Amino acid sequence: MVPESHNLPVDCQLDARGLSCPLPLLKAKQALNSILSGQTLYVVATDAGSQRDFQRFAELSGHQLLASRELDGEFHYWLRKAD
Repeated sequence: MVPESHNLPVDCQLDARGLSCPLPLLKAKQALNSILSGQTLYVVATDAGSQRDFQRFAELSGHQLLASRELDGEFHYWLRKAD
């Protein structure tokens, strides 16, 4: 599921394709709660609003948005859980 062109480590994956706002972000928050500090969550979503949501969430939560990409109508995010 992770695009091969990105060499970022992934500890947990979340498929949020087909979910509308705010579900991709809510599911990502749940997934972040299940991983350890410093680990990376990879999320793929189809909701265009998720671009704004994930950027803002990272700014407010202290989690680090390592990368975000749009590829073939899907939005890919790599979030590192805050310490």
